[in-house]
Amino acid sequence: MKPICLGSMLVFSLSLAGQCLAQEPVNPEGERLFRTRCGTCHSVNSGENRMGPHLSGLLGRSAGTIEGARYSKALGGSGIVWDEERLQAFLANPRQVVPGTTMTASIRDEAQRSAIIAYLRSLSAAN
Repeated sequence: MKPICLGSMLVFSLSLAGQCLAQEPVNPEGERLFRTRCGTCHSVNSGENRMGPHLSGLLGRSAGTIEGARYSKALGGSGIVWDEERLQAFLANPRQVVPGTTMTASIRDEAQRSAIIAYLRSLSAAN
């Protein structure tokens, strides 16, 4: 075969491989936990608010800043910038971290919190 044909075939093959890899869940356990523990109230799709705000791009974002989402005055005025440490504490006991928050769900298991946070981080890294 001519070198140009081989090069074209290689580029095409690599592009298909990238598409196949992109379809694999980055963190299947974190995704499963997110869907079962958080997905009723939150989405990971930007602009898709539910009872709570979407969590797309959450890490590094200031609490209470998603347009169109409903927040308690307490969370909106908290000044929190979400990082892994803050999320660990908030998910373990939202009302202790932000007294007056309307979020009542908590995740007591640290391994589950870590898996969910890793899932959210992987979504940010993928974008």
